[in-house]
Amino acid sequence: MVLAQPFKKKQAASLQGDGEKMNWTDKIVLVTGGTGSFGKKFIEIMLRDYHPAKLIIFSRDELKQHEMRDSGFDHPSLRYFIGDVRDVERLRRAMHSVDVVIHAAALKQVPACEYNPMEAIKTNILGSSNVIEASLDAGVKKVMALSTDKAVNPVNLYGATKLAAEKLFVQSNAYAAGTSTRFSCVRYGNVVGSRGSVIPIFIKQRQNGKLTITDERMTRFWLTLEQGVRFVIHCTEQMQGGEVFVPKIPSTRIVDLARAIAPQADLEVIGIRPGEKLHEVLINDDEARSTIEVDDMFVVQPSASLWFGHDWQSRGRSLPDGFRYGSENNPHWLTMEEIQEIITAFEVTHASET
Repeated sequence: MVLAQPFKKKQAASLQGDGEKMNWTDKIVLVTGGTGSFGKKFIEIMLRDYHPAKLIIFSRDELKQHEMRDSGFDHPSLRYFIGDVRDVERLRRAMHSVDVVIHAAALKQVPACEYNPMEAIKTNILGSSNVIEASLDAGVKKVMALSTDKAVNPVNLYGATKLAAEKLFVQSNAYAAGTSTRFSCVRYGNVVGSRGSVIPIFIKQRQNGKLTITDERMTRFWLTLEQGVRFVIHCTEQMQGGEVFVPKIPSTRIVDLARAIAPQADLEVIGIRPGEKLHEVLINDDEARSTIEVDDMFVVQPSASLWFGHDWQSRGRSLPDGFRYGSENNPHWLTMEEIQEIITAFEVTHASET
């Protein structure tokens, strides 16, 4: 199955290119939003496979930190740091001696961001700016931010804030001139079973025999949480600064997803919600002109910068004119069997957590 073993170490060679492999065992790593779904999976994989010298979980919710520790995340290398990305001084304190920062903290729910726009801006844009400032001041070597397909041609505030955050991280390499600090981004699609994902909603609705879908034509990019985490790790290992890394991931039709979860259920079309698209885009035709394709991913380079080495041009190939990487024109689609395997894996994992 395509998604069963995503971005395992045996696949690292195709992702690494000519770059030197990173030794995580002597690194101090900080994760903002470390108690979220990405943060917990990142910590789990880091502890199991990479063994960094220290892992700092930076988040604002003491209860989630307590619950995370009680659930087994109590390794000697872990440090729990209460703080908010809106507080730049707290970030500076947390980043003392840190080598790598993974910036995963964000307000992610589209309706919540629409209703609370200033809060979304404070966390997703100003918080990202604070991460950048603190990283520069602390001399962090590598800073990787998580982005989303909703940042491409955004139609909602969440996507707009993530687009702004991407621009901040890419251009901040100019402020790092003469230092070893580098900033990059990873941009990918919907994560299976994450907070707000349609999969747990469909599973719950299955009990009533009716699933609600917004539009029968809708398509989305999908990847597993482990796939996303491993992609972030490998891109952090090879980043030079200024790239936006985009994985090659499959698409699925929302109707197919609904049918795989509840084959006998009725489907009720309720219409597209405010700020929602029929299809998502990971690379639009404008940025495709500065994008390089390699085996497992695309690398969006800054279109004009004196500080970027452009080494990727010798490691991949340019995209054709008019290229657009959208969920509806993706050459890779999940089969019904693959969708059902993903759902089964989600249900097994969810059952073990409850």
